[in-house]
Amino acid sequence: MARPTTKIELIETAAVKFDKLWEVIDSIPQEIMEIPFDFSNDPKKKEAHWTRDKNLRDVLVHLFEWHELLLNWINSNSEGEEMPFLPHPYNWKTYGELNQEFWCRHQETKLESAKEMLKLSHNAVMELIEEFTDKQLFTKKYFDWTGTTTLGSYCVSATSSHYDWAIKKLRAHKKNVMIEMHA
Repeated sequence: MARPTTKIELIETAAVKFDKLWEVIDSIPQEIMEIPFDFSNDPKKKEAHWTRDKNLRDVLVHLFEWHELLLNWINSNSEGEEMPFLPHPYNWKTYGELNQEFWCRHQETKLESAKEMLKLSHNAVMELIEEFTDKQLFTKKYFDWTGTTTLGSYCVSATSSHYDWAIKKLRAHKKNVMIEMHA
């Protein structure tokens, strides 16, 4: 799927990718999901998230927290309370530390809670996107608080692009475990 450039495409792509995420989750046997993620044998997987996230819960709460960032940012700025997308003291150079904070915050969160939190936050994001027009979502600098990026771009990043990331990660885990089981 091409990156969305209209509200309809944004909503459709986010919904399709979210459904695909749950299809992937449902397709992975429970015994494989219970094995901690370990990508240390793959030199191509160098980004921090490959070592940070150890299970499905970690992936789901990561998605949830990015939904929350988007929701809080849009709602605050729409109500006239100016705030950056990333909370202080984080910026786009240090957002990895924020992701680590999210990970730490949810180590006691149960998997079932993480699933419910993500479903609710996804629905909230989708409802919020519905409130905006194509012009508001995809015109650069339409809102001064989006800087040089469109609001729609932030929405794509927090939904369909992030769902793709999660799908790839879960498939990689399944593949890893299957290789180990047959070795």
